[in-house]
Order: sequence, then C-alpha cells, then structure tokens
Amino acid sequence: MDIDHLIPAPSSTHHTHTHTHTPTLTHLTPTTTLHTTPETAPLAPLLRGTIGVATGLPLPDGVGVGVGNGVGDERVESDRVVLRVSEEIAGRHGPEAYRLSTDRSREDAAVLIEGGTAAGVFRGIQTLRQLLGPDAFRRAAPRDRGRSWALPGVTIEDHPRFAWRGLMLDVARHFMPKDGVLRYLDLIAAHKLNVFHFHLTDDQGWRIEIKRHPRLTEVGAWRGRTKWGHRASPLWDEKPHGGYYTQDDIREIVAYAAERHIRVVPEIDIPGHSQAAIAAYPELGNTDVIDTASLSVWDTWGVNPNVLAPTDSTLRFYEGVLEEVLDLFPEDVSPFIHIGGDECPKEQWQKSDVAQERIRELGLAGENELQSWIIRHFDTWLGARGRRLIGWDEILEGGLAPGAAVSSWRGYGAGIAAAEAGHDVVMCPEQYVYLDHRQAPGADEPVPIGFVRTLEDVYRFEPVPPQLGPEAAAHILGTQANVWTEVMENQSRVDYQVFPRLAAFAEVAWSALPAPADRDFADFERRMTAHYKRLDALGVDYRPPTGPLPWQQRPGVLGRPIEGAPPNR
Repeated sequence: MDIDHLIPAPSSTHHTHTHTHTPTLTHLTPTTTLHTTPETAPLAPLLRGTIGVATGLPLPDGVGVGVGNGVGDERVESDRVVLRVSEEIAGRHGPEAYRLSTDRSREDAAVLIEGGTAAGVFRGIQTLRQLLGPDAFRRAAPRDRGRSWALPGVTIEDHPRFAWRGLMLDVARHFMPKDGVLRYLDLIAAHKLNVFHFHLTDDQGWRIEIKRHPRLTEVGAWRGRTKWGHRASPLWDEKPHGGYYTQDDIREIVAYAAERHIRVVPEIDIPGHSQAAIAAYPELGNTDVIDTASLSVWDTWGVNPNVLAPTDSTLRFYEGVLEEVLDLFPEDVSPFIHIGGDECPKEQWQKSDVAQERIRELGLAGENELQSWIIRHFDTWLGARGRRLIGWDEILEGGLAPGAAVSSWRGYGAGIAAAEAGHDVVMCPEQYVYLDHRQAPGADEPVPIGFVRTLEDVYRFEPVPPQLGPEAAAHILGTQANVWTEVMENQSRVDYQVFPRLAAFAEVAWSALPAPADRDFADFERRMTAHYKRLDALGVDYRPPTGPLPWQQRPGVLGRPIEGAPPNR
C-alpha cells in the first residue's frame, strides 16, 4: 500500500483509524463489483483493462441505488467500487478534481471515486492504481498472487494546479511506431498529464498521411541515412530511416488519447523546418534562390536554411494539409493546432525576388514581418474553423497574431512578454524541461546534449515567473516538457531521457508546491523509491539513480554537452 508514496502529491490526504487508533483497511476481492453512472461508464473498460488485468479481479457490473445503473434495484452492494461525477467537486475545484475514499463511513463502498467530470474520475483511478502497489501496473496478475488486494483507509481530495500539463514528443527526427505512441499516452496518463503535443513534421521526416499530397509520405517520410550523435559527429547510420502514420493510425491515436482524457496538439511546422516537405514538392521552396529539386529529406541535425516560399500556392498547399489535419484531430480533442514557427532562417527570403516582392506588396518592414504575415494568415484560417493557433516563441517576432498562443521555449522572457500582452502561454523553457538535455555530468551519459538537468532541477522548475502580476499570470495556461529525438534512435533511448524526470515534472504541473527553494526534494526522492518499482512494472527503461547501466551507454558517440548553469532568461 503506497499511501505515503503518491506521485504527483495530492492536495490533501486524511487517514481513517479504528477506535483503537489503528489504521483501517479495505479490500478488493473477486466479489467486488464496479458501479458507474452514464457519465463514468466509458471508464469501466479502462479500469478493468489496467487495474482489473493486473490484479486478476473481474470487477463485474454491480447494481444499486444512487449509482446511475437505472435498474431500480433497491439492493446496495458494499463490496463495490463506485465511479461517479460530482457537481460539488466540479464547482469547488474544476473538471479534473476528484475525491477518492476508502472510508466506509462516507459511503458503503470499498472505493468511491468522485470527480468534477469523468476526467476527474479518471485521474482518481490513477491514484487508486498507485495505492494498490507496483503490481497494479503489470499487464497480468501473477498466478501466485493472493486474491485479495488491501487498501488503506483514506480520503484523498485532489485537483491540478494547471489546466495544461503536457509532453511534446518529436517523432520526426526518429520515428516512433504507433504502438510506442499509444504506450506513451498510457505513461503520461498514469502521471496525470493531459496534453500530448505530437511533433509530426520536420526537415528529417514527414510523419502523417495527407491524401491530397501523397508524396509527403512517399518521399518525405524517408531519409537515406542518419547522423549518429551530434551533428559534428563523424559517424553515420547508413540504414534508411523513416515511417509515417496512416490516417487510420492517427484516428486510433486520437481516440486512444480521448479515452484517457488527453488532448492532442498536432504540430505541422511552417515556414521553417520544412525540408522534408520541399523534398517531396520542390515548388514549396524558394526556387528562385536554390535548386529545390535537388533536395532530399535531411539526414543531419541543426537549423536548416531551406524554408518555405511565401507564395499563394504554398499557402493553399498548407491549407489543404490542415483541412485533413482538422478532420483527423476533432475540435473536442484538439482545440489547438501547433504550426511551429521556430528557427526560420531568413537568408533565402532576403535573396528571393519573389519574397522581396511580397514584402513590398504587403508593405511589410522586412523578413520578420513576412513570417508574422504567414502566421497571421493561419491564425485567421484556423480561427474561422473553430481552432486556436499555437506556435514556438519566435512567432512573437514581427508581431504576434491576435489569437495566437505561445510555447515559450527559449526561456521565460518570451512567455512573460506574451502574457503581459494578453496572450496565452505554455511555459516550456529549455533550461528546465527539455528532456533531451543530459541528466548528469558523467562521461558515461549516452550522447550528452546540452546543460545538466537533474531530477532535482526539474522538480524545482516553476512555470509562473514571480514578476508576473495576477492578470498576466492568468494567461499561463500551464507547462510542458519537450522531448527532441535527434540522438534518441529508439524507444529505450526515449525512456532513458524522459524518466524519471517526467515524474518530477508531473508533480510540478499538478501539485500546489511551494517556491522552488522551499520544495522538499528529499521527500520526493523518498516517494520515488516506490515509483521506480511502478516504472519497472511498466517496463520503462529509465535512468537509474546511480547512473546509466552498461547497455544504456553510447561510448564513442559524440554529443554536445554545455558546461555550467543554463542562462536564466
């Protein structure tokens, strides 16, 4: 029983005791039934598919008064798990708040989980899973496991600090097959995160099928070889690399996320990071500056000079792309569409007669305003279709589109400026929550990139800068950890970079923690002793606290470690 090892830490916990002051216990057994309401009925297969499978308990549907079964049966089963929505909880703490009780003095049930909405109940189920212990995270019940599962007598009331608690996964640099994406949705759900930022396109690969432009995946999804390590490395992996998600794959991923109350933010990168698209359709590039027909999908890393041409035909092309994207990512799951907007070199536009004519035609001050014009175009286009545009903080350059939101990645500064100007912001500064940065200074860290960002560094990350006033702070939608996969060639490498730091990030995003210097990292480390066992049960190849295992190392593969503390900008 892991009542004192919950991650993220809940808002409040009340233990129940007998009249002799000993802790009370309740049990789930083979006779325990599951009671839902119409709002929570879709959660039943999810609970059975995780907790039920791991414990070996069938948890059949039960009957009784007040649980919304609609059968009119006056019997009430006490050996039951009850899932229901509570307007009182929603009114006090919002849609994702929940109350989990194993205290039979509250209700005659082994477990009662009430949420502000079904999303809140789902978050409560994740806590129940932790209370049952690490074995509740396995995919089957061991045959020698006892048939009764003990739970402490407790009432937990909990709600998130931020409405946006996200993970960005880059599948363009190294493709992650569909099953790996579904697995990551399960992992972020288990950590009470609720946004999956799906980075689908970049110079090194286009990963989503667009039926009206089939060469995007026929050509753009594949590269002939791959740089092995940092771009300065002399090593190459000479195997072709690639892959993409069919539209049916995307629909499955979106549905899987929606079942777990996770929003999906698809990213289609424009106007930079577009060489894969230009390789497939050379007319998208600045054809009056370079021979775009000679370009192939990029096989190395860094900032690429080959950007989209600011032409009407390019705009129409990407409108067609986005029409299919909007169809695949419905508004209720994907209210935001990410269009990138980062790291767009302007040299080709400076040399392009076509781009310069467009600047003169529109009365723009220069290339930064030309990029802003493109962003504004798609902000208007998406807004007319009921969606919101979000982009990396470079979209501030040249003027920010009125309805656009900002992913503040180069530090706090852009997010502060955007929030103070009345724009919504997701804080994801690289010096704290870029999980591709190395976790320790040792020489045995695999392909070490960037600054050292330890588990404690992530735990002391504060998404809301203290200098923001209340009105501007209200524009901080939340926070997000980002995973760029240039040097993560497979799922195991992604696991190593993401975990255990995602557990610390999840607590920062969910829990009402004190100021960074006042946070009890020693207690978090204590709770992590149980969480490592949960990750083991889930099959996560995390970085051990003592350092990488021999098979996790990459000796001789060049990284780019940066010494010293990162700038606090």
